[in-house]
Amino acid sequence: MADLVCNLGKFTLKNPVMTASGTFGYGFEYHNYYDISRLGAVVVKGIRMTPSHGNPTPRVAEVTGGMLNAIGLQGPGVEAFLHKEHYMPFLRRVGATVIVNIWGTSIAEYGEVAARLEAEKEGITALEINISCPNVKAGGVAFGTDPVLAAEVVKTVRAATTLPLITKLSPNVSNIGEFARAVEAAGSDAVSLINTITAMAIDIETRKPKIANRTGGFSGPALKPIAVRMVYEAARAVKIPVIGMGGIMTGEDAVEFLLAGASAVAVGTANFVDPFAPLKVIDGINAYLDRHGIAKVSDLVGKVEC
Repeated sequence: MADLVCNLGKFTLKNPVMTASGTFGYGFEYHNYYDISRLGAVVVKGIRMTPSHGNPTPRVAEVTGGMLNAIGLQGPGVEAFLHKEHYMPFLRRVGATVIVNIWGTSIAEYGEVAARLEAEKEGITALEINISCPNVKAGGVAFGTDPVLAAEVVKTVRAATTLPLITKLSPNVSNIGEFARAVEAAGSDAVSLINTITAMAIDIETRKPKIANRTGGFSGPALKPIAVRMVYEAARAVKIPVIGMGGIMTGEDAVEFLLAGASAVAVGTANFVDPFAPLKVIDGINAYLDRHGIAKVSDLVGKVEC
């Protein structure tokens, strides 16, 4: 059996497979299927200071090669997340490795959320700073498509917490390396990418967009080659660890990201197709390592031969 321990600089994971924020709820929703503490990490849905109701419905549409969503970062707010039984108290009880995705409609709000989580950080391994969601009117991708603003968000969060920081980058930019370097310089301990790509689908019978928000984030298998390319570029731009995601459905998909330079991966849309997808990805990575006589998963990172 190969060594799957994943070193992400400021923290380690038992294996390199985590869940992508927004695709796994808060872990509670999947725990009846299997023990979620088996995962490298559970990355919960986005948390801000106050509850968010998200966008109008319909908010999800299946499209060729993936899906569109415009959920709009619906969530309970930081107080409910910290104290209601099926959020953080549940995650602590089952021993899950927890990464909290945070967001805000202003730079100050990012800092406020981070400070609140710092005050009750037991069981929280790291924070993922979401500056890349394309489905909210304020915040989100507005910060992720300007390197100066992206750095400002990270600096604000860094000043508010001692927890390790992962900055989730947007693919809706022309130079991903520039953004990775900007957040690294501002104090991010890792970067994760990619978030969804802004897209649109139209029902030709009703002649209306398939989702009420008109546009949404495109995710799924068709996204993978773009995501692999951006992970490759980001990994060569920075010294901090990279977490890769975008269309991972199998262990073989995950290995591609590892070879491109990712130290860990996140499974997203596949969770909607198969609740057991993250475990199958772990098994697939293990099988690949055994098949090739590789002792440690870390030996794969960045080993693409170009």
